[in-house]
Amino acid sequence: MRDDHGPVLVAVNVPLVGDERHKNWAKVVDAVDDSKASGWAFEGEFIAPGGIQDVPAGAVILVYGERGSRASPQSEARVYVANSDGTLTPHGAAKGRTWARTLRDEVDELLGGGLIPGAGVLDWQPDLMRYSDAALVEELRRRGAGPG
Repeated sequence: MRDDHGPVLVAVNVPLVGDERHKNWAKVVDAVDDSKASGWAFEGEFIAPGGIQDVPAGAVILVYGERGSRASPQSEARVYVANSDGTLTPHGAAKGRTWARTLRDEVDELLGGGLIPGAGVLDWQPDLMRYSDAALVEELRRRGAGPG
């Protein structure tokens, strides 16, 4: 589905990590604050885990959950990229108290690479939508391939 003023949205099944009796959340991550080593390092919109959600194709999704006893819950987090065909490609997982720092650099790399997934892992393409038309035309001219 396409919003006339936004990115292409795809319906993905966001997994539930951990036990539903404990804390669970998911987030479409837009940015990473590398000065933080906790869950607050991941900036973006929260979405509900454990069901179908509409997210932008190429979105980086962080899913967090806890399992175990109430007195001593164990943390677990997973990182996925939403593919244009509605599937999720796993890109990392971490457990324990250091889950956020463990995943922070990987999520930052996924966001900063300027890449979006196509229909599968092997057909990544550059995301040219983030550049203005003028910047693209100027780059083509610089390379000798643009309009004169």
